Amino acid sequence: MKLLYANDHRGEHAPSWYRTNCPIPGRAPLEHHISADVCVIGAGFTGLAAALELSGRGYDTVVLDAHRVGWGASGRNGGQLGSGFNMDQLTLEGVMGKPAAHALWQIAQAAKTHIHQLCEAHSIDMDYRPGIIHAQHRRRGVQAMHDYCDHLSRHYGYDAMEPLGLTDVRRRIDSQNYFGGVIDHGAGHIHPLKLASGVAQAAEQAGTRIHELSEVLRIAPCSRSMAQRVITAGGSVLCGKVILAVNGYLDNLHPSLNRWVMPINNFIIVTEHLGERAASLLPQDDAVADSRFVVNYFRRVDTDRLLFGGGENYSYRFPVSIERNVRRAMLGIFPQLQDVAIDYAWGGTLAITRNRLPSIRRLSPELYSSGGYSGHGLALAFMYGTA
Repeated sequence: MKLLYANDHRGEHAPSWYRTNCPIPGRAPLEHHISADVCVIGAGFTGLAAALELSGRGYDTVVLDAHRVGWGASGRNGGQLGSGFNMDQLTLEGVMGKPAAHALWQIAQAAKTHIHQLCEAHSIDMDYRPGIIHAQHRRRGVQAMHDYCDHLSRHYGYDAMEPLGLTDVRRRIDSQNYFGGVIDHGAGHIHPLKLASGVAQAAEQAGTRIHELSEVLRIAPCSRSMAQRVITAGGSVLCGKVILAVNGYLDNLHPSLNRWVMPINNFIIVTEHLGERAASLLPQDDAVADSRFVVNYFRRVDTDRLLFGGGENYSYRFPVSIERNVRRAMLGIFPQLQDVAIDYAWGGTLAITRNRLPSIRRLSPELYSSGGYSGHGLALAFMYGTA
């Protein structure tokens, strides 16, 4: 069984709230044998960012996707454009030293800036709203969060993070579950499928050819040259370079990567319209990610709905009832929503690594891969795809 088809219908986006308000034009599958300078496998953030950059530099670029543009985690995630990596800067300093930790911080900061610049340059409206709260669900953990906020200010010059005490956090989140935290004013939340669709259109305008419904079956080196042939059921691409940008949906396309990158499933629900109740839940319209090991994350969408993500599994299959599982987590934070109906429920597959840092590899002189963003792919996928 392939993860590509384990939980979804071929060529259909997840049944998400995003899909209902972001129609994406279909692209024809690959039905011929063609050639290009570069073939990108995967039409998510990494692949689309790479294609836009390459086409802008004059390289003949083809993107192949087994389903649709933004079909995977790129178009169905929680929409939080956060700061940094999965590991915080203090941990990174301890693991790899301060110079390397500072270099990674600069990469992550540049990643956020890059997305804003890209949207401005190509007139992409990703529905950006500023503010992500990192909410602490244990009293004893609040001071460490405040200390970290001070550390970023003193040692990284990052002053966009503000500590929140008990009164502050409960003024911004109508829940008795949190005792403090920090708010990152330099981060924000977006509509990820609109971003994916906009970047795909920008790449096509720059000359990229995108083929959907074109699952890559294998990559075959050509015996008489350094070229690679990327083979699908309907055709092939003869090219000089190949970029694997499939993240959690690698399956066995390149088995050696399976030891570095592991797929994991995460789940989201969106409520019915809540009317005035929505504003009382999150009065400042912040996004929230909490301090639990399996993070709960939530924000308002569509003005008065609540998007809530929670729960994960490592199975190929999603739970029988995503709605029931995630609703339980939502009511643990907002018991006042007991009577609320759920209009959308979906899952998605992302990828994590052992050290929770992205896995960027040159597998051969002709073959590259990028993935394993460990929950921080919205920003980092664009940066590493462009690089």
